[in-house]
Formats: sequence, structure tokens, C-alpha cells
Amino acid sequence: MLKEFDRQLNNLVQKGYPQAAGVSVEQFLKYIQPLRETILTLALPEVVLEMGWLPFVIVIGSDWVTTEQAMALAEREGKTGFINMYPVEPRSFKPIDGVLIPCEKAYLLLNIDRGKDTLNMTPDDALKIINKRVRSPLTIDEGVAIITQHPDFLKKNNCFSLLGSRRSDRRVPALWISEGRPRLGWCWAGNPHTWLGSASCSGRTC
Repeated sequence: MLKEFDRQLNNLVQKGYPQAAGVSVEQFLKYIQPLRETILTLALPEVVLEMGWLPFVIVIGSDWVTTEQAMALAEREGKTGFINMYPVEPRSFKPIDGVLIPCEKAYLLLNIDRGKDTLNMTPDDALKIINKRVRSPLTIDEGVAIITQHPDFLKKNNCFSLLGSRRSDRRVPALWISEGRPRLGWCWAGNPHTWLGSASCSGRTC
């Protein structure tokens, strides 16, 4: 797992996250490095990307690197990500009750499921299932972190909603592929889509 952690950390540096955060590479590494020690204390399964599971992902908070910056740095098959959430903006979405973010700047998201078994299910119904399994829905920051590290986690036939971020209406943020590019948009909480599941995790730590 340490090899994968180092790969993710190097990927963030190569993509320009320190510059986006307004710190030097050395400062960025110094802040993230304690998460490497945390990895050593965790019993994480060897899960398979192709099956829609990941053991962990480093999440950078949008208060440090904005969602707009992060999506522009995400890339899938040579095409950069973009945001189209009109008439709302990513910053208007906040973590729902029960989703506890352990650290503002950076933390680890654990045991991630893309949500294949919630395809063609409304976000409202998917959230009930996720809660029943004692798992947690993902936030916008977490979804962006996943596609930054694993672009192929976003599949045309299995994109995913981010039920852990909501605002005071029925909009639910989601990540999907639009014109070959990763897109952050939103769907309605009561609408199912055959190609859209709801991602979840077992927990978060820093």
C-alpha cells in the first residue's frame, strides 16, 4: 500500500497541486507525509479497480485546492475535467449530516465502492442502502480525488453520484463523461439513470 500512496502523492505533485495550494513542494509534502504513516496502521484489502473498488485515495480539501482547480487538473484519456453545474456552483454544496471530514486540507478515503449495484436507482433510494450497509456516501472533494488518481474509475456505463454533498434543494452532484471529458454536474435526487450509480466508502481518516 505504501507504493500506491507514494504514486498518488507523486501524481499530485506532478499535476501541480502544491502550486494550486499556494505552497512549495516541500511544504506540500511535509503536510501530506503523515498520511503515509497512517497507511501502515490500516488493514486495507487488495481490491480491484476493474471491479469498481479501491483501497484508499488521498483527498485534498477544496478549501486548500478549489474544486475548479482540481477538476482542471484531472485528466482522462488526454482530456481534462470540467464543471457544468449551472445554475449552481460546487461551493454551494456541503457535507450532509453524518459525513464527518477528519481534516480540512488532506485525508484518506477508505474502501471505496463505485456503486455498481445502485445503477438505475434514485439517489434517495441509494442513500438508504448505503446507510443500511453502515457505509458513507462520497462528497464532491472525494469524487474529484478519485478521478484524479484513477481516471478509469469513471466508466461510461458506471459513472457515479456523490450523495455526501448536498445543498438546500433536490440537486445531487455527480461525475460522468461528457464529450469524452470528466464532468462534474448534478442530477435530481428522485431521478434514476441506467449509467449512474452512487459511490460510497467505509470511512475516512488522517
